[in-house]
Amino acid sequence: MSGIGPVEPGEDTYHHPAAPLTGATRPRLRLTVPPRHRRKAALGVAATLTAGGCVYVLTAPSPPPGPPPPWPSQVVGFAYGGAAPRSGHMGAFTFGVSISTEPGRRVTVDAITQPSPALAVSTEPPAPFTVAAGDSREVLVTVYVLDCGEVPRNTGLPFLDVTLRNDRAVQKQSRILGGGYPEDLGAAIGKACVHSVP
Repeated sequence: MSGIGPVEPGEDTYHHPAAPLTGATRPRLRLTVPPRHRRKAALGVAATLTAGGCVYVLTAPSPPPGPPPPWPSQVVGFAYGGAAPRSGHMGAFTFGVSISTEPGRRVTVDAITQPSPALAVSTEPPAPFTVAAGDSREVLVTVYVLDCGEVPRNTGLPFLDVTLRNDRAVQKQSRILGGGYPEDLGAAIGKACVHSVP
């Protein structure tokens, strides 16, 4: 070929009926992933999600603990119920006590005693007993005079020692019963010890 001019189509460069026309898009290549590779990929994704969940659960901050329950002495009340008539032991004084608790706070009374060794105490029902949450319980307390010469004649007489227990702690404390308890107890002791030498 010689000369200058357009390039002529060569041999077998005519338009073939099965060939796409000019400007047509190229056929897309379809990639296929074998089933075993798909399973491995799914297992890998599941393992990654599981590991991430475990890490989150193990490293997530735990919520702060709630406040502890109150001390037993903070949720219980004692009220003097007056002298109770009771026949029996000479030198004994029986009286009623109403023990109440706040709603949602039950308390167990482990013991009721008297600080003086010259006096002994028993209760009905016998301790330990539980006062249900938000409830009150009537208890009969009997004080026995053991030694008239050693009975206190001072301000220590009105005290009752109580041991209280709840979900938080066990507490032992002295309770002062009002409502005429000191006078009633003093009169009962004076009657029991009327013949003793001061």
